Amino acid sequence: MAVRFNEGKATQAAAFFLKLRGGQMHYIKLIKLLYLADREALIRWGLPFTTDRHVSMDNGPVTSRILSLITEDCPKPVWSKYISAPLGEYEVRLLEQAPTDLLSRAEENLMSEIFEKYGHMNRWYLIDTVMHKLPEWRNPCGSSIPITIREILEAGGEEDHDIRAIIKEIHGMGQAEEILSNVG
Repeated sequence: MAVRFNEGKATQAAAFFLKLRGGQMHYIKLIKLLYLADREALIRWGLPFTTDRHVSMDNGPVTSRILSLITEDCPKPVWSKYISAPLGEYEVRLLEQAPTDLLSRAEENLMSEIFEKYGHMNRWYLIDTVMHKLPEWRNPCGSSIPITIREILEAGGEEDHDIRAIIKEIHGMGQAEEILSNVG
């Protein structure tokens, strides 16, 4: 059982990147920056902070639920308050300053680090030179392929016993969330 997706935290993370970029960005680039930040958090701390699922798509790995928040017509009460639907050239825009209370200082610092490293890159350059070179990415040939936590951690050089412990801890957190959501 995975940790439950938190639309509020995912929205705050996306809004943080948009603010660093001046309030607007092509959504493909935003998804790539979120994936890179989530990947790095998982490798460094053993827990991805967007709580999203990761998949390989033609243009590289993505955070799949956040992609759905951007591209699908579905209820998104938190997201749509702060981030626009894709505009003309598939740009999303910060509609109003989002709170950051769900993000830790460490997560904000990590996102700033990711933005400093990759934020200046053109989205296609980022895809070709970074995303398609990640060891966990597999070409889905027009579809999508799930990327497991194990695959990301292996790509990050983690030992098997550490990977098992991290997966067990994430599974336990998911079970605890499920129990707590049924209380009261």
